[in-house]
Amino acid sequence: MLKQKASPKSVLIPEQEQEAIAKLDQILSLESAQPKLVGSNGEEIIIPRSVYNLLGQVVRAMASGQAISLVPHNREITTQEAADILNVSRPFLVKLLEKGEIPYIKVGSHRRILFQDLMTYKEQRKIQRRQGLKELTQFLQDEGFYEESVSDAS
Repeated sequence: MLKQKASPKSVLIPEQEQEAIAKLDQILSLESAQPKLVGSNGEEIIIPRSVYNLLGQVVRAMASGQAISLVPHNREITTQEAADILNVSRPFLVKLLEKGEIPYIKVGSHRRILFQDLMTYKEQRKIQRRQGLKELTQFLQDEGFYEESVSDAS
C-alpha cells in the first residue's frame, strides 16, 4: 500500500459556485431522517450521520467564505506547514520543538510533526490565552480601569 504524501490544500469556493453552496448550506441545515446520495445511475446510497455532519460543517464554513483544509490527524507535516498553520515563522516553531512544547520526530535530518500534536498545542495555547485575558481583565476591573464584569463563559 502506498503512503499518501498529499499536503493540506485549502479550498475556497469560486464566485460562480457561491449561490449553489448557499443553497446546499440551507438543505444541509434541515433535519433529515435519512440523508441520501443519488448516483448518476439513480442508485441511492444512505449517507452515514457522521459524514453528513462533516459535510454540513464544511459547507457552512465555505458558505461564510472560510477556506477549508482536511488533514488526517495522524499525518506527519513539515515544520513549514506547521508554522503556517500556527501563523508563526519556521524558526520560531523550531524553537518550540527544541523546548519540547510540541512533540516531533526526525526523518533523517528533517523534523516532522503529527498534525494531531500540533492541534493539541494550538488548543492548549488558546486556553492559556483566554485564561490570561480573563486574569488581566479581572485585575483591571479590581483596579478600577475596567467596568464590565468577567464571566466564566468562554
